[in-house]
Amino acid sequence: MENNTEIINLLGYVKPSKYRKSILVTLDNGKFKIPSEIADEIGTITSHVSSNLRGLKEKGLVKCLNEDAKKGRLYFLTKKGKNVLKHIKKD
Repeated sequence: MENNTEIINLLGYVKPSKYRKSILVTLDNGKFKIPSEIADEIGTITSHVSSNLRGLKEKGLVKCLNEDAKKGRLYFLTKKGKNVLKHIKKD
C-alpha cells in the first residue's frame, strides 16, 4: 500500500494534466487498451497518449502487457493507478 506522501506526489503529477487524468479514467474499466483506442476515446492524437503513458508507466500507475511489441501495446491500470484515480474522483 502506498503511503500518503507517495499518493500526494502522484496526485501532483496526474492532476495538472488533462491527458493523464483522462487516460486513467479511460483505463478504469479494467479492459486492456492500445494507445490509439485511448486517443480516440479522449479525443486527442496517439502521440500525446503515448508520451503520457510513458510517464504514467514510470510512476507505476499503468502497466504494459507486451513491452516488446512495436505496435499494439496493451495497457491497463495498476492497483496504484486505481488508488490515485479514486482520490481524483473524490474532488
